[in-house]
Parts: sequence; structure tokens; C-alpha cells
Amino acid sequence: MQHAEIELKFCVPDVPRFQQRALASGFCLETPRTLERNALFDTPDRRLLKERQVLRMRDYGGVWVVTHKRPPAGNDDGAFYKERLETETHVADGESMGSVFVELGFQPIFRYEKFRTEFSDGRGALVLDETPIGDFAELEGEPAWIDEALDRLGVQRDLCFTES
Repeated sequence: MQHAEIELKFCVPDVPRFQQRALASGFCLETPRTLERNALFDTPDRRLLKERQVLRMRDYGGVWVVTHKRPPAGNDDGAFYKERLETETHVADGESMGSVFVELGFQPIFRYEKFRTEFSDGRGALVLDETPIGDFAELEGEPAWIDEALDRLGVQRDLCFTES
């Protein structure tokens, strides 16, 4: 299924405090802390990276998902929010699907793991990612909702970023 993904990220200095704040501001826990393993694939000349595309195989709590992301036509790189077109589907055997990618000329160029906790308020998604390089939250939804959620969470806009 393809959809437009609009998101914004920020650092989380205190995970337990942030989780309490999320629940107190109207978010409900959707998925408890779950291990997520990811592999990004690209061609040897890094064509996808140059075109700002992502081809990812993800194992999230035993569920395999293939995701392709790309910028929408006419994307404004100066925008406050990150917007990409995302197509994803579940697959039964992620290891075999990764082998298919390799046979087609793609290579796993980066692997990473993190723990993800998912929240929702029924209008958008809030995820908390605990990674070896730090803890980050991501809001995904319509821009007006993202702005409202930032206010509810007490996060200043100048602390937000769009880089992965």
C-alpha cells in the first residue's frame, strides 16, 4: 500500500518521563517496547541513496515488512516536515526476500537495531525509538496535527529535525 508519510523527529533525553508525558497528553500505547531489526539495500553505486530513496527489510517483533520510500514529485527540501511516498507490504520470509534483492543487484548496505514503542491518539502516530546512538521520537500525521502534538508534548519546534 502506498501513502504519503509526513513526519518530524526530536531527541528524547529521558525515556520514562517522555512516556509519562505522552500518556498524560492523550496518547495511548499501541505497541509496547519491541525489538526491530532493519536492513537497508542499495546498488553498489548507491543509486537509491543519490535519489533519496530507501529500500528496507524490517523484522518488527517477528513480522517482516518490505518498505520503499521516495520523495514526492516537487518535494521542497526546505520544508519543515519530512514528506515521502511510502510503499510497504508484509512478507512471510524476510531473509528470502533479502536474497531476492541481492539476486536483483541490491546489497545490504546498512543494518541497525532499535527498540520501538508506538503510541497513537487516533489522529496520528507517535513512536519512541531507543537506539545505540540515542533516543528519538517521531510524530507522523498531518502538519497541523504534528504542530498540535508538539505543543501537547511540550517540545519546541527548534529542537525538531527531519534527518534519519
